Amino acid sequence: MEDDLAAWLRLTLLPGIGPERQRSLLAAFGLPGQVFAAGRSAITAVAGADTADLLFAAPDEARIAAALAWAAEPDNHILTLGDAAYPRGLLEIPDPPVLLYVKGDPALLAGTALAIVGARSATPGGVANAQAFAEHLAGAGLTIVSGLALGIDAAAHRGALDHADGKTVAVIGTGADRVYPARHQALAREIARRGAIVSELPLGTPALPHNFPRRNRLIAGLARGVLVVEAAIGSGSLITARLASECGREVFAIPGSIHSPLARGCHRLIRDGAKLVETAADVLDELAWGRPAGAPTNARPAATANPTRGRKRGAAGDPAPLFAPPPTAEAPPEQAAVLAALGHDPLDIDTLAARSGLTLDALYAILLALELDGRISRLPGGRFQRH
Repeated sequence: MEDDLAAWLRLTLLPGIGPERQRSLLAAFGLPGQVFAAGRSAITAVAGADTADLLFAAPDEARIAAALAWAAEPDNHILTLGDAAYPRGLLEIPDPPVLLYVKGDPALLAGTALAIVGARSATPGGVANAQAFAEHLAGAGLTIVSGLALGIDAAAHRGALDHADGKTVAVIGTGADRVYPARHQALAREIARRGAIVSELPLGTPALPHNFPRRNRLIAGLARGVLVVEAAIGSGSLITARLASECGREVFAIPGSIHSPLARGCHRLIRDGAKLVETAADVLDELAWGRPAGAPTNARPAATANPTRGRKRGAAGDPAPLFAPPPTAEAPPEQAAVLAALGHDPLDIDTLAARSGLTLDALYAILLALELDGRISRLPGGRFQRH
């Protein structure tokens, strides 16, 4: 078995022979050992002389030995395209990885999963939504898949782990022996202990920008559906949603404030046919996923999904204008901090105090100044709405 894995590693660690050519060689000759046994002339006839030259260059024995040693450690695994344990979902994408490096439980890759993705620079409300949905959906038995990035990804992993029986899978854009961003070291250790960390990249691969969009196809392929919590137009989360749709997966989106740039990507997805969701039950019902008795499925966004609900009304009872022009001058630092904590959805004073860390007296003083400056509105029920 080690000899077989060494041949797979030799093929995938050869510089200049990317995944597409690796798969074409495997399709032509069979297992990696048969590829190397085919001979230069046979390889040249199928893939060209340049590929033959690269294929029969001296193997990187040190990297192969290091990978074999890593795989021999407890809870570390390398799955090949020829393994029975290789996740079926990835066989349905156009370019499945030849190797998967897995730290944790590889069986989770074959289970029923939902991906939760979104903005790195998420709002506090978006983070709360992602964490709440992930906890409830993990409690219903779904494995939560995300990308270990800042913002929504991290919140999704944490939410899944918040449930006593929750499982989560992190698909990363570095080698499986690295953690990016570095601040997620503790989170990554917990994911590896209770779930799995997955990478198609060789050990030691650093965080390179072009690797992160590619890993999105694995997030989409491993899941039965993708839930987008917050996303700007042009974000990587929309790429994941598109790839999921192309693979026949369900796409879900949580709506947000019409004033929030991070809601526009979700609104576009909904216009293009994504399922609008307000509760975890919406996702479970669409997936026709059987729920354990008593499992909670009523996780709701932290703020109302209706951008007109609760707004100030004019004398005639009509809603106030939705597109009131925002103030042009920058807010003072203490006001800017409160606006950031408020986000773009209506919020009650207690939640805002918890997010901002301010006392109620200090917070009310800042809110009054913001209201007089036309930056926020006071809504019925003691809530506040950013313009």
